Amino acid sequence: MAKSILKSTATVATAAFVALSFGAISTAQAEKSVWNFNMWGGKRAFTAGLESIKVDLEKAGGGDFELSINYGDALGPRRQNPENIRVGAFEAGQICVGYYPNKFPLLSVMELPFLAPRNLAQRAKVEMEVHKHPAIVAELSKRWNMRFFGPAFLPAYEFMGNKRIETTADMKGVKMRISGLNAKALQVFGAVPTMVTAPDGYNALDRGTIDSFGFPYSYAFGAYKLYEVSKYVTEGLGMSGFMCLQTVNNDAWNATPDAVKKAMPAAQQNAINNMITAYTEADKKWIPLFHKRLEVVKVDPSVRAELASGAGKIWAEWAAEQDGKGRPGTEMLNFVKSLVAKHSK
Repeated sequence: MAKSILKSTATVATAAFVALSFGAISTAQAEKSVWNFNMWGGKRAFTAGLESIKVDLEKAGGGDFELSINYGDALGPRRQNPENIRVGAFEAGQICVGYYPNKFPLLSVMELPFLAPRNLAQRAKVEMEVHKHPAIVAELSKRWNMRFFGPAFLPAYEFMGNKRIETTADMKGVKMRISGLNAKALQVFGAVPTMVTAPDGYNALDRGTIDSFGFPYSYAFGAYKLYEVSKYVTEGLGMSGFMCLQTVNNDAWNATPDAVKKAMPAAQQNAINNMITAYTEADKKWIPLFHKRLEVVKVDPSVRAELASGAGKIWAEWAAEQDGKGRPGTEMLNFVKSLVAKHSK
């Protein structure tokens, strides 16, 4: 009888322990922090930083964190990334400011023509400091309920397409894909800026919707295979392009384990290094192919200088417009100019 009671007591205790243990495991699983990230296109040099961050943060999370990258706009149209991140339809996503006119007005300072450095390491340093500016933090947080977490800088832009661009005179009447603020520098010379998203570039060139496509050189032209539907590519224009960044919903960030948050600065630096390496490797792969298949138009430095000559006026107009709307436009422009001077030494 005593043995039976003891056996019964032991069985109940064991069951209770198993139940408690299972409950603890279930709770831990339920509390796992997951960032579902929406990315357009597939894996490419541009995504190398994000993929690096995923590895570093998941390692730091020790099983309590997952960064799930969904390529090809799997979670929703890229045009709606800001709205979807804001309401938590998914936790994180890619933002390129030029795709969202007037939605990130202060961040667009980095899309002003010929302002950002062409050197990748220098540009990365400038962007990382821009992301810390209180006005930029507020622009993301107050309007969009998001925060920056991943660097996504781009190489300088060149043009590939079916119109030969060697001088500013060659731009007259040409439908050129370039972001809004950079477009102003080309419009002075008669170009017709036409906005087309990256994944739509192939068809746009093939159908003649656009004549020449501005893209980060060289990786993007290769990744999206624009060389298959083009005759010419420029080298030497080196224009500014999109300001891109990876963001996460504030509520998702607040629910993220502290260990993951602490690992973020080191993960960001690793991402920068991996992106620069990926862009360098892309150049080795794609530039020889472009030189073999296309006519490479070497643009004289004087042509770039001619394009850049009106940039100061565009900068001043941008700052005045922001100031007029109650935003610190002049402050932000001067801040970025000081960063460019600081990191270009």
